[in-house]
Amino acid sequence: MTIQRVHVIGTGLIGSSLGLALSRRGVHVTLEDISSTNAALARDLGAGALPEPLDTPDVVVAATPPDVTAGIVAGALDRWPSAVVTDVASVKGSIVRALEQRGGGSGDLRRYCGSHPMAGRERSGAIAARADLFEGRPWVVTPTEATAADALATVQELARLVGSAVTVLDPASHDAAVAAVSHVPQVVASLAAARLRDLPEEAVGLAGQGLRDVTRIAASDPGLWTQILAANPRAVRDELKAFSGDLEAVIGALGQLGDGDDAPGARGILATTIANGNAGHARIPGKHGAAPTQYGVVRVLIPDEPGQLGRLFQDVGDTGTNIEEFIIDHGLGGQFGVGEVYVVPAAAEGLAEALQRKGWTLHA
Repeated sequence: MTIQRVHVIGTGLIGSSLGLALSRRGVHVTLEDISSTNAALARDLGAGALPEPLDTPDVVVAATPPDVTAGIVAGALDRWPSAVVTDVASVKGSIVRALEQRGGGSGDLRRYCGSHPMAGRERSGAIAARADLFEGRPWVVTPTEATAADALATVQELARLVGSAVTVLDPASHDAAVAAVSHVPQVVASLAAARLRDLPEEAVGLAGQGLRDVTRIAASDPGLWTQILAANPRAVRDELKAFSGDLEAVIGALGQLGDGDDAPGARGILATTIANGNAGHARIPGKHGAAPTQYGVVRVLIPDEPGQLGRLFQDVGDTGTNIEEFIIDHGLGGQFGVGEVYVVPAAAEGLAEALQRKGWTLHA
């Protein structure tokens, strides 16, 4: 079917971003939220319109916290008997089980097909919404045995409309996958960041880009993540137990070395741990979900002055080079930052020479 009308229930980051993306593509989007203020804000930001009583959507999207999603989906199936209903919660199994337990009170489950866009930000709410949030990102569609073929196709079309790469998994496989690639990384990042709470100020001041990278997602919403973890406990626990075993091996190796003995095998454990991390990191998809790409890096010293970053981008653009990624790290007490400009390997040497001719100092 061609999707023309979508009703979004929940106007937080994901719901509002979906509304913005669909509206840009000419889809008529209506918005609903338990908070009329939140719905009105999303409307004012361009995510859609507030619904009229006779609005009949083709698709209803429940963009709500996981602990209320099943009830919202059931209600939507009953309110709109001809609509396909999906949700965008990050856990699927618990929602499916709750819907199945509702039986006749959950409408026609043939019209329900869960989904999960693998996109987000550390900021929340409609004010943080972006129309391009889903572009190039995976969107997992999770049909059940009851899902009709046309409902599955409709949810796939919805995801493709906003530029996502569609993957189809059953709910259990989805939950196991996100435990490994999303939920456990959140726990690990939070644990690592928590170690900084009581660290002396001078020690925290030594933090560099590596620590920022590892702990970036630790700024996420505790309430939302409590719901997510509580809704996927078995899969997350299994992943953390495996992680704990690897961690114990590292702790044991460091203990042997700390005892001052020759510690046969201890260095091998440490090296294997880092090497396994290299292998795992190499499997992470690259830009726009493509195969991993190795980039060349040009490191530039950037004075901590107004306009310098803009000047750098302009000078890079003047060379005809596309920036694939960019990271800036500020040195402790220094009046400059180190900008890492990631480009395709063949462009790195020429870019470095061009920037030096324009007066930039490069960092080895």
